[in-house]
Amino acid sequence: MHKITLIPGDGVGPEITEVVTSILEATGVEFQWDIQDAGEDVYVQEGTPLPQRVIDSIKKNKVAIKGPVTTPVGKGFRSVNVTLRQELDLYCCLRPCKTFKGLDLKYDNIDIIIVRENNEDLYAGIEFERGKAETLELINFINSKTRKSIRIDSGISLKPISVYGTERIVTFAFDYARKHNRRKVTAVHKANIMKHSDGLFLEVARGVANKYPDIEFEDRIIDNMCMQLVQKPELYDVLVLPNLYGDIVSDLAAGLIGGLGLAPGANLGEQFAVFEATHGSAPKYKGLNKMNPIAMTLSGVMMLRHLGENQAAERLEKAIAEVIQEGVYLTYDLKPSNSSNAASTTQMGVEVIRKLNNVA
Repeated sequence: MHKITLIPGDGVGPEITEVVTSILEATGVEFQWDIQDAGEDVYVQEGTPLPQRVIDSIKKNKVAIKGPVTTPVGKGFRSVNVTLRQELDLYCCLRPCKTFKGLDLKYDNIDIIIVRENNEDLYAGIEFERGKAETLELINFINSKTRKSIRIDSGISLKPISVYGTERIVTFAFDYARKHNRRKVTAVHKANIMKHSDGLFLEVARGVANKYPDIEFEDRIIDNMCMQLVQKPELYDVLVLPNLYGDIVSDLAAGLIGGLGLAPGANLGEQFAVFEATHGSAPKYKGLNKMNPIAMTLSGVMMLRHLGENQAAERLEKAIAEVIQEGVYLTYDLKPSNSSNAASTTQMGVEVIRKLNNVA
């Protein structure tokens, strides 16, 4: 019996989570769900989108799976996802991007692992609001100590990248590559411009790479990397990136395989692991029973492997692949031109369970 913190999320999160938990239970693995609400509705009720009880539950259970949670744009509370990563030191965001047969895609041979540093870079959340006294003090300090001139009506975000954080995430990427028989690790950066942050990331990555002579290493500048992924994604295997670039490239890679509805994710630390759908909460679709449950289900596959339930994980991934390849019970986002005969969230989940029961 695995006791797992379950965060249904908000928007479409609860309806997707209900389907996904049914699928995971159908694998035959026994779960005890510790349900903890978080997100926009909780913010209204409790004054915080992430109550301490949620953190305490994950610390107790060590493993959590969560549905999507709304993050306001430009105002309101900070991202629940970012806060979880920082509070639990979930320093690695692991995002596999792999094509499934049966979809009408421009690419049919993508199998890329994105390893994103989670706690540093611009997402560290060290920000100074426009017009505040401390912001003006920082601007005056920078203007006096450098040849740069920052306008006094600026808002400022800092971009810390450390040796410790970089060494830890790049080591994770190489260890993952070795464990899973991957051939190459590519470090992605903008060291040609940001020489003391991205430059440090690249310098440390090269040092770590020297400890893994059995795995090929290369580096790419971020803008070139985006072009390369669109032109020839088959050349890439494991990508390791600072936080912001990793966020952007993860979504780019998801677009190559059919969209965020097929993109699972895990946030991993040395003690705790949180598995999640990587797409948003899509509040306008709340209650319509039309959202794709596969991203969160594949995150469940990752969770099963983390728990050592490898046979169940393989069976579930095979069942998902069969449903997608047959192309009958697919949600609207996976149908050509968003066909009117698309399956509901529930219908797709039921079909995955049916296939799962037939998989040896």
